Amino acid sequence: MQFTSSLLALVTLALSVSAVPVEKRGVDPKLVPQFGINRGTNPTGTGDCDGLNGVKIPCSCPPERGAFIAQLSRDVAAGHDVNNPGVPAPFPTDNSKASQIVRLQTSVTSLQNLFGPGKGCPAAATTFLGQIKALQQGGAAPRPAPAPARKPAPAPARKPAPAPARKPAPAPARKPAAPKGFNGALVPQFGVRSGVNPTGTGDCDGINGIKIPCSCPPSRESFIASVAANVAAGHDIFNPGVPAPFPTDNSKASQIVRLQTAVTSLQNLSGPGKGCPAAATTFLAQIKALQ
Repeated sequence: MQFTSSLLALVTLALSVSAVPVEKRGVDPKLVPQFGINRGTNPTGTGDCDGLNGVKIPCSCPPERGAFIAQLSRDVAAGHDVNNPGVPAPFPTDNSKASQIVRLQTSVTSLQNLFGPGKGCPAAATTFLGQIKALQQGGAAPRPAPAPARKPAPAPARKPAPAPARKPAPAPARKPAAPKGFNGALVPQFGVRSGVNPTGTGDCDGINGIKIPCSCPPSRESFIASVAANVAAGHDIFNPGVPAPFPTDNSKASQIVRLQTAVTSLQNLSGPGKGCPAAATTFLAQIKALQ
Protein backbone atom coordinates (compact mmCIF):
# COMPACT_ATOMS: atom_id res chain seq x y z
CA MET A 1 0.00 0.00 0.00
CA GLN A 2 2.83 2.36 0.86
CA PHE A 3 4.51 1.49 -2.46
CA THR A 4 1.28 2.24 -4.35
CA SER A 5 0.93 5.61 -2.60
CA SER A 6 4.51 6.52 -3.44
CA LEU A 7 4.04 5.51 -7.07
CA LEU A 8 0.84 7.56 -7.28
CA ALA A 9 2.67 10.58 -5.86
CA LEU A 10 5.45 10.22 -8.44
CA VAL A 11 2.96 9.98 -11.31
CA THR A 12 1.09 13.03 -10.00
CA LEU A 13 4.37 14.96 -9.77
CA ALA A 14 5.37 13.95 -13.30
CA LEU A 15 2.01 15.04 -14.68
CA SER A 16 2.19 18.37 -12.88
CA VAL A 17 5.68 19.00 -14.23
CA SER A 18 4.69 18.08 -17.79
CA ALA A 19 1.75 20.47 -17.54
CA VAL A 20 4.05 23.43 -17.02
CA PRO A 21 4.33 25.29 -20.35
CA VAL A 22 7.78 25.12 -21.89
CA GLU A 23 9.09 28.55 -22.77
CA LYS A 24 10.51 28.85 -26.28
CA ARG A 25 14.24 29.33 -26.28
CA GLY A 26 15.60 32.57 -27.62
CA VAL A 27 17.44 32.84 -30.90
CA ASP A 28 21.08 31.76 -31.03
CA PRO A 29 23.07 34.98 -30.44
CA LYS A 30 25.73 33.72 -32.86
CA LEU A 31 23.16 33.91 -35.67
CA VAL A 32 22.13 37.49 -34.89
CA PRO A 33 24.04 39.80 -37.25
CA GLN A 34 26.43 42.36 -35.80
CA PHE A 35 25.32 45.99 -36.00
CA GLY A 36 28.62 47.15 -37.52
CA ILE A 37 28.01 50.66 -36.12
CA ASN A 38 28.99 52.09 -32.72
CA ARG A 39 26.47 54.33 -31.03
CA GLY A 40 27.37 57.74 -29.69
CA THR A 41 29.71 58.62 -32.57
CA ASN A 42 30.24 62.35 -33.23
CA PRO A 43 27.29 63.66 -31.20
CA THR A 44 25.85 66.97 -32.40
CA GLY A 45 24.60 67.97 -28.96
CA THR A 46 20.99 67.77 -30.12
CA GLY A 47 20.55 64.01 -29.72
CA ASP A 48 21.89 63.05 -33.15
CA CYS A 49 25.01 61.03 -33.84
CA ASP A 50 26.66 59.53 -36.92
CA GLY A 51 25.29 56.31 -38.37
CA LEU A 52 26.25 54.52 -41.57
CA ASN A 53 27.98 56.83 -44.08
CA GLY A 54 27.48 59.79 -41.73
CA VAL A 55 23.68 59.56 -41.83
CA LYS A 56 22.30 61.13 -38.64
CA ILE A 57 20.70 58.69 -36.21
CA PRO A 58 19.57 58.94 -32.57
CA CYS A 59 22.58 58.71 -30.27
CA SER A 60 20.80 55.86 -28.45
CA CYS A 61 21.03 53.73 -31.61
CA PRO A 62 21.89 50.99 -32.18
CA PRO A 63 20.59 49.54 -28.90
CA GLU A 64 22.61 47.41 -26.50
CA ARG A 65 23.13 44.05 -28.23
CA GLY A 66 21.71 41.98 -25.38
CA ALA A 67 18.49 44.01 -25.34
CA PHE A 68 18.19 43.69 -29.11
CA ILE A 69 18.65 39.92 -29.03
CA ALA A 70 15.99 39.68 -26.29
CA GLN A 71 13.49 41.65 -28.41
CA LEU A 72 14.37 39.67 -31.53
CA SER A 73 13.80 36.44 -29.59
CA ARG A 74 10.33 37.62 -28.56
CA ASP A 75 9.46 38.45 -32.15
CA VAL A 76 10.70 35.11 -33.47
CA ALA A 77 8.87 33.18 -30.73
CA ALA A 78 5.64 34.99 -31.64
CA GLY A 79 6.16 34.37 -35.36
CA HIS A 80 5.72 38.07 -36.07
CA ASP A 81 6.93 41.43 -34.84
CA VAL A 82 5.41 41.80 -31.35
CA ASN A 83 5.12 45.57 -31.73
CA ASN A 84 3.93 45.42 -35.37
CA PRO A 85 2.02 42.13 -35.79
CA GLY A 86 1.59 42.52 -39.55
CA VAL A 87 5.33 41.98 -40.04
CA PRO A 88 6.50 38.34 -40.03
CA ALA A 89 9.57 37.29 -38.03
CA PRO A 90 11.05 34.09 -39.45
CA PHE A 91 14.55 33.16 -38.34
CA PRO A 92 15.94 30.04 -40.07
CA THR A 93 19.07 28.57 -38.55
CA ASP A 94 20.93 27.05 -41.50
CA ASN A 95 23.83 28.83 -43.19
CA SER A 96 22.43 29.18 -46.73
CA LYS A 97 22.57 32.67 -48.26
CA ALA A 98 18.78 32.80 -48.45
CA SER A 99 18.49 32.03 -44.73
CA GLN A 100 21.12 34.64 -43.87
CA ILE A 101 19.06 37.18 -45.82
CA VAL A 102 15.88 36.14 -43.96
CA ARG A 103 17.64 36.62 -40.61
CA LEU A 104 18.91 40.05 -41.68
CA GLN A 105 15.44 41.10 -42.87
CA THR A 106 13.89 40.05 -39.56
CA SER A 107 16.67 41.89 -37.70
CA VAL A 108 15.92 45.07 -39.68
CA THR A 109 12.20 45.02 -38.85
CA SER A 110 12.80 44.11 -35.18
CA LEU A 111 15.20 47.05 -34.94
CA GLN A 112 12.73 49.46 -36.58
CA ASN A 113 9.88 48.40 -34.28
CA LEU A 114 11.73 48.06 -30.97
CA PHE A 115 9.21 50.12 -28.98
CA GLY A 116 6.16 50.20 -31.25
CA PRO A 117 5.18 50.35 -34.93
CA GLY A 118 7.95 52.38 -36.55
CA LYS A 119 9.35 53.36 -33.15
CA GLY A 120 12.85 52.01 -32.96
CA CYS A 121 16.19 52.57 -34.65
CA PRO A 122 16.68 53.21 -38.38
CA ALA A 123 18.48 50.74 -40.61
CA ALA A 124 21.28 53.34 -40.93
CA ALA A 125 22.19 52.47 -37.32
CA THR A 126 23.56 49.18 -38.71
CA THR A 127 25.20 47.66 -41.76
CA PHE A 128 22.30 45.20 -42.18
CA LEU A 129 21.25 46.50 -45.62
CA GLY A 130 24.85 46.39 -46.82
CA GLN A 131 25.13 42.81 -45.59
CA ILE A 132 21.94 41.88 -47.49
CA LYS A 133 23.24 43.54 -50.66
CA ALA A 134 26.55 41.69 -50.40
CA LEU A 135 24.76 38.35 -50.06
CA GLN A 136 22.50 39.13 -53.03
CA GLN A 137 25.53 39.94 -55.16
CA GLY A 138 27.02 36.55 -54.41
CA GLY A 139 29.52 37.46 -51.71
CA ALA A 140 29.63 36.88 -47.99
CA ALA A 141 28.13 39.39 -45.59
CA PRO A 142 30.81 42.04 -44.93
CA ARG A 143 32.47 42.26 -41.56
CA PRO A 144 31.27 45.05 -39.30
CA ALA A 145 32.88 48.35 -40.21
CA PRO A 146 35.28 49.91 -37.69
CA ALA A 147 34.03 52.86 -35.72
CA PRO A 148 34.31 56.04 -37.80
CA ALA A 149 36.99 58.52 -36.76
CA ARG A 150 35.99 61.50 -34.70
CA LYS A 151 35.39 64.60 -36.78
CA PRO A 152 37.89 67.44 -36.25
CA ALA A 153 36.61 70.73 -34.89
CA PRO A 154 34.98 72.78 -37.67
CA ALA A 155 37.09 75.53 -39.26
CA PRO A 156 35.96 79.14 -38.81
CA ALA A 157 33.06 79.89 -41.09
CA ARG A 158 33.91 81.70 -44.30
CA LYS A 159 31.75 84.34 -45.85
CA PRO A 160 29.09 82.63 -47.89
CA ALA A 161 29.58 82.66 -51.64
CA PRO A 162 26.87 84.30 -53.71
CA ALA A 163 23.94 81.99 -54.26
CA PRO A 164 24.06 80.26 -57.66
CA ALA A 165 21.23 80.73 -60.10
CA ARG A 166 18.39 78.38 -59.38
CA LYS A 167 18.06 75.40 -61.66
CA PRO A 168 14.64 74.35 -62.89
CA ALA A 169 13.05 71.67 -60.74
CA PRO A 170 13.89 68.19 -62.03
CA ALA A 171 11.13 66.04 -63.43
CA PRO A 172 9.72 63.51 -60.94
CA ALA A 173 11.88 60.41 -60.83
CA ARG A 174 10.41 57.38 -62.51
CA LYS A 175 10.24 54.08 -60.73
CA PRO A 176 13.18 51.86 -61.66
CA ALA A 177 12.46 49.39 -64.43
CA ALA A 178 11.85 45.82 -63.35
CA PRO A 179 15.16 43.97 -63.00
CA LYS A 180 16.11 41.86 -65.98
CA GLY A 181 14.70 38.40 -65.57
CA PHE A 182 12.15 39.43 -62.90
CA ASN A 183 9.52 36.71 -62.91
CA GLY A 184 6.08 37.98 -61.88
CA ALA A 185 4.91 34.38 -61.53
CA LEU A 186 7.06 34.13 -58.38
CA VAL A 187 5.06 36.89 -56.67
CA PRO A 188 2.78 35.01 -54.23
CA GLN A 189 -0.97 34.94 -54.74
CA PHE A 190 -3.02 37.10 -52.36
CA GLY A 191 -5.44 34.32 -51.40
CA VAL A 192 -8.05 37.00 -50.58
CA ARG A 193 -10.40 38.90 -52.91
CA SER A 194 -11.15 42.61 -52.61
CA GLY A 195 -14.68 43.87 -52.00
CA VAL A 196 -15.98 40.93 -49.93
CA ASN A 197 -18.96 41.71 -47.63
CA PRO A 198 -18.74 45.53 -47.77
CA THR A 199 -20.04 47.31 -44.65
CA GLY A 200 -20.96 50.48 -46.52
CA THR A 201 -18.29 52.47 -44.67
CA GLY A 202 -15.33 51.43 -46.83
CA ASP A 203 -14.50 48.25 -44.95
CA CYS A 204 -14.68 44.72 -46.32
CA ASP A 205 -13.72 41.27 -45.08
CA GLY A 206 -10.10 40.16 -45.16
CA ILE A 207 -8.63 36.91 -43.87
CA ASN A 208 -10.65 35.37 -41.02
CA GLY A 209 -13.21 38.19 -41.35
CA ILE A 210 -10.74 40.90 -40.27
CA LYS A 211 -11.90 44.25 -41.63
CA ILE A 212 -9.73 45.71 -44.38
CA PRO A 213 -10.19 48.56 -46.89
CA CYS A 214 -12.46 47.39 -49.71
CA SER A 215 -9.76 48.45 -52.17
CA CYS A 216 -7.44 45.79 -50.74
CA PRO A 217 -5.77 43.74 -51.98
CA PRO A 218 -4.84 45.77 -55.09
CA SER A 219 -4.96 44.39 -58.62
CA ARG A 220 -2.34 41.71 -59.08
CA GLU A 221 -0.84 43.51 -62.09
CA SER A 222 -0.27 46.77 -60.21
CA PHE A 223 1.10 44.87 -57.21
CA ILE A 224 3.58 42.92 -59.33
CA ALA A 225 4.73 46.22 -60.86
CA SER A 226 5.24 47.66 -57.36
CA VAL A 227 7.19 44.60 -56.15
CA ALA A 228 9.32 44.68 -59.32
CA ALA A 229 10.14 48.37 -58.79
CA ASN A 230 11.14 47.73 -55.16
CA VAL A 231 13.29 44.76 -56.14
CA ALA A 232 14.97 46.84 -58.86
CA ALA A 233 15.81 49.52 -56.27
CA GLY A 234 17.03 46.94 -53.75
CA HIS A 235 14.73 48.40 -51.09
CA ASP A 236 11.16 49.56 -50.64
CA ILE A 237 10.88 52.75 -52.72
CA PHE A 238 8.46 54.36 -50.28
CA ASN A 239 10.25 53.11 -47.16
CA PRO A 240 13.96 52.91 -48.08
CA GLY A 241 15.00 51.39 -44.77
CA VAL A 242 13.19 48.17 -45.71
CA PRO A 243 15.17 45.82 -47.98
CA ALA A 244 13.52 44.14 -50.98
CA PRO A 245 15.42 40.97 -51.87
CA PHE A 246 13.70 38.53 -54.22
CA PRO A 247 15.64 35.29 -54.76
CA THR A 248 14.38 33.11 -57.60
CA ASP A 249 15.15 29.55 -56.50
CA ASN A 250 12.50 27.29 -55.01
CA SER A 251 14.03 26.63 -51.58
CA LYS A 252 11.81 27.21 -48.56
CA ALA A 253 14.07 30.00 -47.32
CA SER A 254 13.84 31.80 -50.67
CA GLN A 255 10.06 31.43 -50.74
CA ILE A 256 9.95 33.02 -47.27
CA VAL A 257 12.18 35.89 -48.47
CA ARG A 258 9.83 36.54 -51.40
CA LEU A 259 6.80 36.49 -49.09
CA GLN A 260 8.49 38.93 -46.69
CA THR A 261 9.23 41.33 -49.54
CA ALA A 262 5.64 40.93 -50.76
CA VAL A 263 4.31 41.82 -47.27
CA THR A 264 6.38 44.99 -46.97
CA SER A 265 5.65 46.02 -50.58
CA LEU A 266 1.94 45.62 -49.85
CA GLN A 267 2.13 47.65 -46.63
CA ASN A 268 4.00 50.53 -48.31
CA LEU A 269 2.17 50.70 -51.65
CA SER A 270 1.61 54.46 -51.59
CA GLY A 271 4.02 55.64 -48.88
CA PRO A 272 5.57 54.56 -45.55
CA GLY A 273 2.84 52.48 -43.91
CA LYS A 274 0.31 53.60 -46.54
CA GLY A 275 -0.86 50.49 -48.27
CA CYS A 276 -2.84 47.36 -47.51
CA PRO A 277 -2.61 45.33 -44.29
CA ALA A 278 -1.23 41.80 -44.27
CA ALA A 279 -4.78 40.62 -43.44
CA ALA A 280 -5.66 41.45 -47.07
CA THR A 281 -3.66 38.35 -48.02
CA THR A 282 -2.69 34.90 -46.81
CA PHE A 283 1.02 35.84 -46.93
CA LEU A 284 1.62 35.37 -43.18
CA ALA A 285 -0.10 31.98 -43.23
CA GLN A 286 2.01 30.97 -46.23
CA ILE A 287 5.17 31.94 -44.30
CA LYS A 288 4.01 29.96 -41.27
CA ALA A 289 3.30 26.90 -43.41
CA LEU A 290 6.80 27.04 -44.90
CA GLN A 291 8.38 27.31 -41.44
